[in-house]
Amino acid sequence: MKIIFMGTPEFAVGALEALIEAGHRIAAVVTQPDKPRGRGKEMQMPPVKQCALAHGIPVLQPLKIKDAAAVETLKSYEADVIVVAAFGQILSEEILQMPQYGCINIHASLLPRYRGAAPIQRAIIDGEQTTGVTIMQMDQGLDTGDILMKREVVIDPHDTGDSLHDKLAEEGARLIVEALHKIESGGIVPVKQGDCATYAKMLHKSMSRIDWTMEAPKLDCFIRGMISWPGASCICHGKTLKIWKEEVAEPEKSPGGALKGAEPGTVVLVEKDAFYVQTAQGTLKILEVQPEGKKRMTVRDFLLGYPVKAGDRL
Repeated sequence: MKIIFMGTPEFAVGALEALIEAGHRIAAVVTQPDKPRGRGKEMQMPPVKQCALAHGIPVLQPLKIKDAAAVETLKSYEADVIVVAAFGQILSEEILQMPQYGCINIHASLLPRYRGAAPIQRAIIDGEQTTGVTIMQMDQGLDTGDILMKREVVIDPHDTGDSLHDKLAEEGARLIVEALHKIESGGIVPVKQGDCATYAKMLHKSMSRIDWTMEAPKLDCFIRGMISWPGASCICHGKTLKIWKEEVAEPEKSPGGALKGAEPGTVVLVEKDAFYVQTAQGTLKILEVQPEGKKRMTVRDFLLGYPVKAGDRL
């Protein structure tokens, strides 16, 4: 097929690579404009643009994909289909109807669950045991189009937002190749989405603060889901401390003696490689952290320069 590919972040790169490898002709890649990043605010290209340039594919970066000039440029490619993966802009009805096979979206959930911007993170935060990838025929709604194909992915108890992202990106890359083959051969019957829709709203930096009054298993899900952005953090000795790795502690690590009945957020035990924090129910074993202005490190290294003792409040 002759394809226009629309995508921006790392999640979309695998799909673009898979389509190229499968022999499809990528007429153009459409992605978001370059943005300043890091402390130096240097302009950086989106991952999809880097991939496209490496393959010699023309790249379009319109500020607004709905603008007349952008629409006319898209028309000029006469693509059979537009494949969309985490592009970041809403497509107009004119664009949706432009190619022979319309616009096909790779969405990182089992629709109609987790429509919206953060399906990967929300699935972990909510304690789901499975999620998946949906190939969807796009319409003007927010992830409301007909389902073309689905594939389930198991969420491992130790999965983070990052690791699950990679699993779903790989599955999405495989599935879009299968879907386009079936679409071209007429082997797919679109299915309307059901009524059990849920919405995965966008994450914001303001959501990163850890609420120790939650139960340990729920906090574990929250911290794993928030990695690596916006992250999950608390205040330790007056400075922000980001938690990178933790686990629900075994029951025998619950505090006794003077710390029995400690308030949530209290450090109840310190070992050479970990410290334990009381929650509303159970304790969390903290294993890797990132102090404010520093790099990610193990708790063993953290404790060498940041003395934490039982009874401290986070």
